[in-house]
Amino acid sequence: MRANYVNADHVHALIDLSPDKNIQDIVKLLKGSSSHWINKNRIIENRFSWGRGYGAFSVSQSYVSVVVHYIQNQEVHHRRKSFTEEYESFLKANNLNMVR
Repeated sequence: MRANYVNADHVHALIDLSPDKNIQDIVKLLKGSSSHWINKNRIIENRFSWGRGYGAFSVSQSYVSVVVHYIQNQEVHHRRKSFTEEYESFLKANNLNMVR
């Protein structure tokens, strides 16, 4: 994992994906192990579970440092624009549809 940021309603993570893994395997591992740790350590009062779904995007090597900087500055960034606003803008700007 190159960079990550955990927010109350979403997580950003930049991960070097090994050729023997796929995105679904990595998301399952991240969600499963983090849920287990949070519940085992009683980090929150009620039982924790992730919401359904995830977004995954590839990044060219030339943009890795830009994405790392973006992830590291999420706290400041989300003071100006909510995650939902940003995500919808990203999808629209890149002519993408949310897959459900």
